[in-house]
Amino acid sequence: MTDFAFLDTPSDWQPGYRQRLVDAYRASGLPGPAATELAAEAVKQSGSWTAAAILDDDGHRIGQVVVGLSERQGTSTGRIGELWTDPARDVQGVHRRAAHAWARRWCAERGTRQLVVRLAAPDEVFADYPVRAQNRIKVLTAPAEPPAGVTYRPMTEDEYPAWLAAGEKRYAADMVRAGSWTPEQARQKAGEDYRTLLPEGVATPDTTLVVLQAGGEPIGNGWLRHGYLPGVTFGYSLLVHPEFRGRGHGRSAMAVGEQITAAVGDEALMFNVFGGNEVAMSLYTAVGYSVLEETRADELPPSTEH
Repeated sequence: MTDFAFLDTPSDWQPGYRQRLVDAYRASGLPGPAATELAAEAVKQSGSWTAAAILDDDGHRIGQVVVGLSERQGTSTGRIGELWTDPARDVQGVHRRAAHAWARRWCAERGTRQLVVRLAAPDEVFADYPVRAQNRIKVLTAPAEPPAGVTYRPMTEDEYPAWLAAGEKRYAADMVRAGSWTPEQARQKAGEDYRTLLPEGVATPDTTLVVLQAGGEPIGNGWLRHGYLPGVTFGYSLLVHPEFRGRGHGRSAMAVGEQITAAVGDEALMFNVFGGNEVAMSLYTAVGYSVLEETRADELPPSTEH
């Protein structure tokens, strides 16, 4: 039998949660200071969530489950921040599965119809939840070299408006395809995110906007933010135009991103990829980017019966 006891004091559950995140991020290749900062941000976001100790048959605490709700344009989404049991005391995973059922029930009882979990390591409990997004990372011990003839240059002010409009449209479409956003929600978020991240356009500090070229002809573009985490550049996009795809330019674009990242002094390059974008996922895997964390989501039935 598995039982649960609510943990009312953050100090009863947050330190272990933070350390397990740090350990998982570092195991995926994220540099130590960056792992610490990313874990701290996750803990900060969970400040108002609900935590419960997972108790075994003898009433001993063997893990914890952290749940919460978020609101998006009037729609409530359930979230599992952490579901952890001590492997040595839950060898068969019985208590983990019971805690999973408890978390689903907790969210459903509060009227939410979608449950989201962000995983810093693979977890078979959530294997059936569709992938909504992944963060990929590569430590650049030896940045890839673009092939001969592939170069890049700064994006101009005149090129920026068309790039911005196309980027917002593509970003919104990616969110809808991933399955977690309506078209209207996606359009609104895309506009908000671009305005927030690029307040000064091509002159935004710690940001590189480039045009990729092959033989002097524009074949794509890239958007990188440096120091996203300590020593980490985040690649918001490295895009090859459709008419130039299928020629190996995807790898060239990744190599350009790595060269720029190394040139500014960062040691790792990180990307987000939405669920359903199998082409990008395959490319990232092929050129050495591991999964740092991924978001999965599942629909909950309208009743509390599971």
